[in-house]
Amino acid sequence: MSLPTTERGTRTRAKLLEAAEAVFAKYGYTAASVVRITEHAGVGQGTFYLYFSSKLEIFEELVEDLNRRVRHAMSEASSGATNRIESERAGFRAFFEFTAQHPALYRVVREAEFVSPKALRLHYSRIVEGYITGLQDAQAHGEVGDIDPAVAAWALMGIGEMIGMRWVLWGDGSESGEDADPMASGTSRVPDAVFDNMMRFIHRGLAAPDSQSAEGERS
Repeated sequence: MSLPTTERGTRTRAKLLEAAEAVFAKYGYTAASVVRITEHAGVGQGTFYLYFSSKLEIFEELVEDLNRRVRHAMSEASSGATNRIESERAGFRAFFEFTAQHPALYRVVREAEFVSPKALRLHYSRIVEGYITGLQDAQAHGEVGDIDPAVAAWALMGIGEMIGMRWVLWGDGSESGEDADPMASGTSRVPDAVFDNMMRFIHRGLAAPDSQSAEGERS
């Protein structure tokens, strides 16, 4: 991978990554090609090879780029939270918004399991690392109960990924009347009722015993 040394080069490289996101999402890794990526970006094939050596390299860079952007979105959204549950709520909102804007995240990451397992592991590990640190800090402040931060981090990531896939990508099921129908049209957002139910589930799973008792008294 060759990093650009000029502002123009930086813009061109970013344009290629944007094109790769669209092409890999539409065609999948196998049917995608450097030609399709460069045509979508509006640049010549020679320009592509100034920045990336192959289709695989730009695919792996795209996984890392999407990972970097989704982590940034979640971090920015939760930066003003005063406790862990507020942080989770803001972070999940940001994740679902990012997913709606970049549905390629799902297809690209899932294909990485077969195309580049190391890129897949890097994607999930980087998200989990931040989660673990945040949960450990929350435990130190008595905001999270006696739960292994690593287990909780992987569970939370799974919740976000599945809820996002079901309601952002698949839709609300209104066309068929079936909650589990994967063919429903996408809504591009998680309904408020679904989000609130998810957060209650997370709160009860993470909260220290005293916090759970307090919530029970309020409800």
